[in-house]
Amino acid sequence: MTDTPGHAATDRPEPQAAEPPVAERRPVALEAHGDVRIDDWYWLRDKDDPEVIAHLEAENAYTEAVMAGTRPLQEALYAEMVARIQETDLSVPVRKGPWLYYGRTVEGSSYGIHCRRAAEGPEDAEDAEEVLLDENALAEGHDYFSLGNFSVSPDHRWLAYSTDTTGGERHTMRFRELSSGTESDESIADTSYGAAWANDNATVFYVRVDAAMRPYQLWRHRVGDDPSTDVLVLEEPDDHFYLGVGRTKDDRCVLCGLDSKITSEVLALDADDPTGAFSVIEPRRHGVEYSVDHDRGDPGTGRPARFLIVTNDGAEDFRMMAAPDDSPGRDHWVEVLPARIGVRLDAVDPFDRYLAVFEREDAGTRIRVIEHATGASTPVEQAESPSTVWGEANPEYDASVLRYGYTSLATPRSVYDLDLESGGLTLLKRQPVLGDFDPAWYRTERRWATAGDDTRVPLSLVYRADLVDGPGPGPGAPCLLYGYGSYEASMDPTFSSLRLSLLDRGFVFAIAHVRGGGELGRHWYEEGKFAAKPNTFSDFVACACHLVDDGWTSPDRLVARGGSAGGLLMGAVANLAPDLFRAVVAEVPFVDCLTTILDETLPLTVLEWEEWGNPVEDPAIYEVMKSYSPYDNVAATGPDGSPVRYPDILATGGLSDPRVGFWEPAKWVAKLRAANPANRVLLKTEMGAGHGGPSGRYDAWRDEALVYAFILDALGLADVPVRPH
Repeated sequence: MTDTPGHAATDRPEPQAAEPPVAERRPVALEAHGDVRIDDWYWLRDKDDPEVIAHLEAENAYTEAVMAGTRPLQEALYAEMVARIQETDLSVPVRKGPWLYYGRTVEGSSYGIHCRRAAEGPEDAEDAEEVLLDENALAEGHDYFSLGNFSVSPDHRWLAYSTDTTGGERHTMRFRELSSGTESDESIADTSYGAAWANDNATVFYVRVDAAMRPYQLWRHRVGDDPSTDVLVLEEPDDHFYLGVGRTKDDRCVLCGLDSKITSEVLALDADDPTGAFSVIEPRRHGVEYSVDHDRGDPGTGRPARFLIVTNDGAEDFRMMAAPDDSPGRDHWVEVLPARIGVRLDAVDPFDRYLAVFEREDAGTRIRVIEHATGASTPVEQAESPSTVWGEANPEYDASVLRYGYTSLATPRSVYDLDLESGGLTLLKRQPVLGDFDPAWYRTERRWATAGDDTRVPLSLVYRADLVDGPGPGPGAPCLLYGYGSYEASMDPTFSSLRLSLLDRGFVFAIAHVRGGGELGRHWYEEGKFAAKPNTFSDFVACACHLVDDGWTSPDRLVARGGSAGGLLMGAVANLAPDLFRAVVAEVPFVDCLTTILDETLPLTVLEWEEWGNPVEDPAIYEVMKSYSPYDNVAATGPDGSPVRYPDILATGGLSDPRVGFWEPAKWVAKLRAANPANRVLLKTEMGAGHGGPSGRYDAWRDEALVYAFILDALGLADVPVRPH
């Protein structure tokens, strides 16, 4: 990277009148492997301590005071965002049996409405629509609301649904008779995500979590019965594994998945026999992952009923196997789709006569359709690069149409129907963007940065076409660089109408597809986890340097953003290269990672050892995590002894967050301020929400307006108007 100066004092906004809260130092010694760390703010973990709540509220008040001068900007940004959104809208209906299921939103209402109408009835009939569930009615009187499960019985008579009103992700399940809207008397507390009906249309399988928020039990309930009579069907004793439940697409089986981060086991039950026993497809073997669906076969062509198994067994980037119903174990697996170098097989979706295959290659997604009878393979065309395709809801096994989604950073989300027999393509809906908008005004492209070990790291960019003069970039522009890089999650390029408020102010938006994600296959993930985790952070810095060196932006105009594990990334790069970024937005950031992963009493910690390593047992992993843990590496002075000036930082948290403790950003902010009082650090904690932040869409848009206002203010661009097209 070209040499860049440090943040000059003249670059900073004038000091705020409000004084930041000062969290008292109460040193606690944390010892592991003979190493002692002193944590001055360990006490901020106690949610039941009134002093902790008072401190969080003081931080919120301080953030509000500091941002008070941007309130007109926040309102302007919010108005821009809402003006582009078709607030009263309708999803594309999905056919399942005799019904078309869809969702609606209504202007002024924060939550969705779930509906259906008869597939063969008149669409415009006054009583055509049945409202199955109105989330707005369920959310009344609650500061937070989230729908966990929404599952309709095979005969379309009953709805099983669950709700969370705290953000803690412990849901209450209820049952509604759809023709009358009457609810069954029972409710089941403390359920998790996942519900599956048996074919008797009365039995529901559901999941419960343990004290550490690990889904570990599968229960069976019969609608109308007292939940105290529910039957515990399966319990997973290994703390490394979590449990999930679902149905095969052809409705033949209920599946129970038992998964750790690196190992899988699936059990199947005949959906016609709800009180029967689940049988194992293939016993778990360490490091072997697999997922299962079912193909009911075709007696006319001789294709037998079979399980379809996508696995990494003998294939780093996965392959698809098939196994007979009566002997589905590995000894009977037959390869259907072989592994291919550089191609990651993500999933398959079986149809009666076709197979939809979802793949990744060269940091892009694609869909292929394979005809069972001939083996002919046809790719789904994509108009742009980079762009993203995915499978939409395709619940009918016998359908001859594949529904899929398409988007890019410049093209709104679109829903297509592909006729699998004729190849005809129909655009059903493109996300409406109201007002003055034309996709042609924006340009998206793929670029590649070079990491310190010469690894090429993909970047996805979008910007106003008139920002670039000729074939190369123009002078440095303001830039927002986003990253995640964990759990093999791919940050595929997708459109956001909210983002237009930045693009139309001259911003470049970029996604750094760093190691630890899944964009380039399993090896890309493996090279960003365990002891190799630091690659995630150096990749992001390399992407930032690439944007600076190629003239897209400059350090005084570059902002980094990430959330959760991406918030860990934000904290790590702020320590690695504080002068490279003007500002950082770290949402629910996992910044106290070492202390958390050492604490087996916290939710999900043991599960996480297969992602980060186990610093309790492994001194080498302990040292690696300590070397990058953002909280542990906040520096007061640099190598030359001068004070370290961090980028402006906006951190967020959720008091009820079961995934990243609210105390992690709170402790981090306190330590950043103590390291250098000149650091401009803000903390905003949602006192009535969890990991996902505000639950209502209007609150979420206001939250985004606040983030954009922070970014613009940090760059000195608060008064920059939207550029006319």
